[in-house]
Amino acid sequence: MSELREERQEVGTCVELFAGGGGLAMAVHAAGFRPLLVNEYAKRACESLTKNPPNPDEPEKRWPLVPGDVREVDFKLLVTDEVDVLAGGPPCQPFSLGGVAKGMEDERNMFPEMFRAIREMRPKAVICENVRGLLRPSFKPYFDYILNEMRLPFVERHKDHTWEEHNEILEKLLANESVDPKMRYDVKEVAVNAADYGVPQIRQRVIIVAFRADLDVDWDNHLPKQEYSEEAMIHSMREGGSYWKRHKVSPEVRKRVIDNLPELDYENKKVKAKLEMKPWRTLRDAIAGIDENEGNPLPSVPEVAVKNKIEVGGIADHIGWPGARMYAGHTPNLLDRPAKTVKAGVHGVPGGESVMQLDDVNFANFGGGTGYRYMTVRETARVMTFPDHVVLEGPRGEKMRQLGNAVPVKLGKAFADAVANALASVGALEAPEKRK
Repeated sequence: MSELREERQEVGTCVELFAGGGGLAMAVHAAGFRPLLVNEYAKRACESLTKNPPNPDEPEKRWPLVPGDVREVDFKLLVTDEVDVLAGGPPCQPFSLGGVAKGMEDERNMFPEMFRAIREMRPKAVICENVRGLLRPSFKPYFDYILNEMRLPFVERHKDHTWEEHNEILEKLLANESVDPKMRYDVKEVAVNAADYGVPQIRQRVIIVAFRADLDVDWDNHLPKQEYSEEAMIHSMREGGSYWKRHKVSPEVRKRVIDNLPELDYENKKVKAKLEMKPWRTLRDAIAGIDENEGNPLPSVPEVAVKNKIEVGGIADHIGWPGARMYAGHTPNLLDRPAKTVKAGVHGVPGGESVMQLDDVNFANFGGGTGYRYMTVRETARVMTFPDHVVLEGPRGEKMRQLGNAVPVKLGKAFADAVANALASVGALEAPEKRK
């Protein structure tokens, strides 16, 4: 049974900012947190949140959506209950390699709004996801400042101070430990690859988790552990053969995949440890169906569906799309590897992130070459570990943008579960039967 379909016990409350299509919101909700407020600015993403209830078995219960600019949201007025978890991924374009990368100078930098939300709601914990670009050397000083602001969110920056001047004040306060634990947070950042947590996608991100210091949470004892590895995937294809028992392909395809696998050093201790993990999930796994979608393989997309943009199998968003291209720097996803990072662009984003190589080398995509095609929105949603019942709103480009901006549900749930367990370990969450 899928972990998102298991009987869900309410353990606490949450507020979600920058919700997008709802990846992190679904993850935190699945971990047992009841949403008090969900904020999103983009029109189409708001429509998606409105259309898709948190639990498809309870369609009458909808996300408590507050649409619009987060800078205009008065959290003290709208959120009257105690908030256990504040979650969100501030827009990543300022720090992304795919953007202009202006960082702290970019008006899209919404970290200050996360800090304001913390001040106004005093959540017990914060989960913040963003691009790995925050860890680039050019952004390192500002990233350290972000962490310091999250540690001392109640020490507001003076309007005439630069971020560097404010950071000096924060560092002095942190050094002498003079701030009341109820007014500061213990903060840890974790660099992650989503594939290591069971997401069929190479997605390098940084997760920032903060706990109110007065709770004295030992986060290190609850940090989600890597459960999946590339080495185990290679072994399952080459030596173990278990991968091919799940996927029936021609001997030619199987040989081609195995011939391109790197050799494993089975005497290496690190390799041995990785072999004890589960295999990385692949794009082929995602299409066949994993977790929430297990047992529901997506039907293959024929040439006629690509040519005429036809929906396949009566499955929402499983629609062919013509004109895929492949060239230097724009190579497609391989079926027997985790997919490339899904990006917030239209169907032709650079790098081939939404193009897939097919087993059929003669497949025509009508506008490009042969042997590959664009991934459908539904296939992309599966790579983001979205359940099939979630149907995004807008044209294809808008749906792909929502997915590219999202947090993979499975990655988000790994951290939301860990935060719930950490809070429960110090008695910071009431037992489910005691909550309203």
